[in-house]
Amino acid sequence: MVNNQPAGSAPRPCAGCGGKISDRFLLFSMERYWHTRCLKCSCCQAQLGDIGTSCYSKGGMILCRSDYIRLFGHSGACSACGQSIPANEMVMRAQGNVYHLKCFSCATCRNRLMPGDRFHYVNGTIFCEHDRPGAALLSSHLPPLQSSAVLTDQKVNASERSRQIER
Repeated sequence: MVNNQPAGSAPRPCAGCGGKISDRFLLFSMERYWHTRCLKCSCCQAQLGDIGTSCYSKGGMILCRSDYIRLFGHSGACSACGQSIPANEMVMRAQGNVYHLKCFSCATCRNRLMPGDRFHYVNGTIFCEHDRPGAALLSSHLPPLQSSAVLTDQKVNASERSRQIER
């Protein structure tokens, strides 16, 4: 990602600001050249040359690794159906997994869960409040059930005991 600009070469235009890059070092990413100060994460505004040697691009956004995973999951795919999630599509999140809105549904009755609905997350499976598996179905080595509420805000407080998802 970092290049040393050869002495005497014509300055290249920066893809971020359009200005000429006359600095000794420049960044080359997504087939374009950037000032080190101009290649920034579209979400957190971190200068990408300062935080690593890679960046991610999806839906016209340039992202650091953390924001890419936060927005699109580790694979950029829905945890339920495995299909790609477009950058402009709203998603639901639970337990670090990302879902299409249409895929975030109860495993038993297949009803889609909406913001405000309570649900249970058991071993990677989502159940609506009415279809929560009984305690007899759970082995002793499994973690206890935890209730969750579907929320519309962007922040999840990790210290809360109940699990929440973001939309």
